[in-house]
Amino acid sequence: MDRIYVVVIVLCAVFISAYPVSAFETKELTLEQAITLSIEKNPELASASWEVRAREARIRQAGTLPNPELEFSIDNFGGNKDLRGVNGAEYTMAITQLIELGGKRSKRAYAAGLERDLAGWDYEAKKRDLLNEVTKSFIDVIAEQERLKVTDELYRLAEQSLNTVSARVQAGKVSPIEEIRASAELSKTMIELERAKRSLDAARKKLSTVLGSPVPFFEKAAGQLDLDPDIPTSEQLAQNINKNPDVARWSIEVEQRRSALNLERANRIPDPSVSIGVKRFRETETSALVAGISFPLPLFNRNTGAVAEAESRLAKAEEEQKAALLKTHTAATEAYLALSNASVEAAALKNSVLPALQAAFDAVQEGYKYGKFSYLDLLDAQRSLSESRKQFIESLAAYRKAYADVERLTAGGAIQISMGSE
Repeated sequence: MDRIYVVVIVLCAVFISAYPVSAFETKELTLEQAITLSIEKNPELASASWEVRAREARIRQAGTLPNPELEFSIDNFGGNKDLRGVNGAEYTMAITQLIELGGKRSKRAYAAGLERDLAGWDYEAKKRDLLNEVTKSFIDVIAEQERLKVTDELYRLAEQSLNTVSARVQAGKVSPIEEIRASAELSKTMIELERAKRSLDAARKKLSTVLGSPVPFFEKAAGQLDLDPDIPTSEQLAQNINKNPDVARWSIEVEQRRSALNLERANRIPDPSVSIGVKRFRETETSALVAGISFPLPLFNRNTGAVAEAESRLAKAEEEQKAALLKTHTAATEAYLALSNASVEAAALKNSVLPALQAAFDAVQEGYKYGKFSYLDLLDAQRSLSESRKQFIESLAAYRKAYADVERLTAGGAIQISMGSE
């Protein structure tokens, strides 16, 4: 019985580890919850953290001393006459230690420390890429929810319009053709409604996949698309570019290449080996100390190739640093332009276009009941309002995604994205 219990426990543990996020189920998922889950469950981020730990271990290894060598030798044996066998043999046992000059050990440890710092920046870059992806996927779900809401309202309006048209047809006030048109419009809106539902389902699945779950584990994304009152200036963004991990890492990269160059220059200095031991004379049954020192002669290998390679890699890193900064500035400029354009468009739709179209639709809808407008006028006003509302959602989603891109490029130094609750 105990064995069965243990097997059940193990199987449950395996199942939970295979589907870690699916165990977390909620009706409403917030952006903060999504970000927390992505950081905890993403395998690429986990692998990057292990790389940081591996390079920390390399620091300890780089700072260790070279191991001493134990040497044993025997002389004057296997000869003839008095030296036959081991009668006249001399035994020597000594310990040899390599002495590193030029600060090689400290330079190795310093270079290893910089490699650890680089791994840390790479981890931070992966983390921010993941947060950017999660945020955009979350925005897609919010946008699809809003589109479904607009389409559902359009469907209800189409139903209401069909009922109104049918009543007017029965009263003999309009042609039956208008009822056919209203019925066709309702069918068309139903198709759009089903398409909106499928789009929302696809967006939910995509977000769940990013969070590590093969199936959606939430019913709704909690939040709303809106405009922030203040957008930072391009000058403010430029001041925070250097906080971007993709840029900040290159200062460490250049220093690491410079430390590698210093290490290769130090490797040109020959390292002596010193030894001390005991020599045993079998013939006289006496012992004596022996000591020695040896130096490599830098006649053929002066490490010039390795030094030249390190110099080239340092120059390459300096140019790559400039390229990374330029690339990030360009991307930030494009993201800021997209942010500004989406902000202007969304504000215009919210403050001018949508109120005017809503008022026009209300007037046409009311006037249609009394025969002041045709069904085509009603349909046109209804469609214009619906399309503009969808365009407003598109501009808000584009605005929020550009917001997320700017935050990624400035490492959150200038703005902070948030999704307010409904």
